[in-house]
Amino acid sequence: MLKIWGRNTSSNVQKVIWALAEMKLPFERIDVGGAFGKTKDPFYLAMNPNSLVPTLEEEDGFTMWESNSIVRYLAGKHQNRTLEPADLKVRARAQMWMDWQLSVMAPAITLVFWGLIRTLPEKRDPNAIQAGKEKTMVAAKMMDAQLGKTKFMAGDEFSYGDIPVGIMIYRYMQLIPERPATPNLDRWYAAISGRAAFKEQIAVVPLS
Repeated sequence: MLKIWGRNTSSNVQKVIWALAEMKLPFERIDVGGAFGKTKDPFYLAMNPNSLVPTLEEEDGFTMWESNSIVRYLAGKHQNRTLEPADLKVRARAQMWMDWQLSVMAPAITLVFWGLIRTLPEKRDPNAIQAGKEKTMVAAKMMDAQLGKTKFMAGDEFSYGDIPVGIMIYRYMQLIPERPATPNLDRWYAAISGRAAFKEQIAVVPLS
């Protein structure tokens, strides 16, 4: 059975376990990172020199890190069309939104997440939190515009392009209640959050 090393409160770990649940692939998840530590232990650094989570470890000893790359690898390996679009252009768009999550959405909402969830109230920087909220709302509007053209991020079918941004919007909905109207994004979020894999792997994990 393949192993996923990483705590399930990590947004990056959540991408992988959501994808695995969509593909109905059995896996063992092992708590490391955060309060669990171990990411700087020699055995872990041998698999992942970044000392971050997640790390994929397959039955034959193959390992890899970087959450979006793991999701793409697993979908490609198992030829799973629920996640990896057959059409090259749709697949490229899905991968584009995965990369956009890393470069735009994640840095924006991380300011809010760390400020409100992982910082004591007396140590919070309200200016940094507000700046993060504003950047996140701009990113959400970009998604809303795209979702006015397509049912899902890359096209009219769910794909792995929806997973990384879906994890971010799960946080957005909870952390920024004063958000602007985004009817297309709301419709999409209702669809992805209603999926069995999301309910099993994401909705049950509180922000921490």
